[in-house]
Amino acid sequence: MIDYPHKHLSDDSVALQGLVAVYGSVGSGPTIEKIGGRNPSSFIETLSSAVYSTARNLGGPIPYIAIREVVENLIHANFAEVVVSILDAGCTLRIADQGPGIDNKEKAVAPGYTTATKTMKQYIRGVGCGLSLAVDLLAQKQCRLQIDDNLTGGTVVTIYSSQPTAEVPLIKADSEPVLLSTPMDLGSKLSYDQKTVPKLSTRYKRVLSLVFEFGEVGPTLISRELSIGLSTAYRDLSSLEQAGLLTTKENGKRALTDLGLNYINHLFT
Repeated sequence: MIDYPHKHLSDDSVALQGLVAVYGSVGSGPTIEKIGGRNPSSFIETLSSAVYSTARNLGGPIPYIAIREVVENLIHANFAEVVVSILDAGCTLRIADQGPGIDNKEKAVAPGYTTATKTMKQYIRGVGCGLSLAVDLLAQKQCRLQIDDNLTGGTVVTIYSSQPTAEVPLIKADSEPVLLSTPMDLGSKLSYDQKTVPKLSTRYKRVLSLVFEFGEVGPTLISRELSIGLSTAYRDLSSLEQAGLLTTKENGKRALTDLGLNYINHLFT
């Protein structure tokens, strides 16, 4: 049974780590970012979010949920030597580990086959649906998933797409306007009432209220509490962060900024 450690996240001491390599122009090496988490939950969330946002910013169409399902599957490799390569302007993702590998790759993408232990089920569903769900979601986006053996042990899961995503606005309209007023004056010397007040939809206000209630949140909690998709929850959090209302903590979760806290106070006064 795996006993996942809970350590304070720092450069020198972190429970779980992985590398994200982003390939750009031909003939040049990738830019590399180290991603860490105190435990499987925070590592999965941080890595999934980092890969999705990077690939999306490059124009890649691969959905967040599909990425997260593949990242969650790394728990079966005990997160050993995780390397995620982002290629082809975000249209190709290669997620590699040096775990025990997958013997039966055909069954691995069929629902119901699982090797999840009791300990693993504290962090993932563990019912053998993850890769199957990823395959189905990717097919809807004209993407495909391929599983290969790594060089000397472990697994490489590659997600391919030949279609770059269309440019989308950072904040999309719901049932009411969600456009943030700009520019937003963050000057500390001004009172909140003197600053430009963001115009948020009811859902965005509910997201902020949940962050206020729980202190720190990730897409999973927002998705569950508001009954929205994980990708939608992630986009909402990212949009509110870009507006200056949220900030990302070292564990990958979002928390209110001073401006966000002032906005919450403004809503209830």
